[in-house]
Amino acid sequence: MTTFLWGLTVFLMINATLCLVRAYLGPTPPDRLLAVNVMGTKTLVALALLAFVFDRTLFVDVALVYGLLNFVVTLAASRLIETGRLEGDAT
Repeated sequence: MTTFLWGLTVFLMINATLCLVRAYLGPTPPDRLLAVNVMGTKTLVALALLAFVFDRTLFVDVALVYGLLNFVVTLAASRLIETGRLEGDAT
């Protein structure tokens, strides 16, 4: 079981690296933002798997904070892409 989880974690990290390449090559800023968001989600899942493998609850806490940070950064970046600014009215 542990070997399977290690293999799954390695697969997710390779897949996240491919998402990083897509973020670098993406033709538009929304494509790049989506690739970075997917990479962050894959990293979050890998942290949760490592928490299960090592039986450490600290990794789960780190994964939760990382997920919240990923969400907030995605919202801020999408607002910046859409409106060109981060504060004020969105009209």
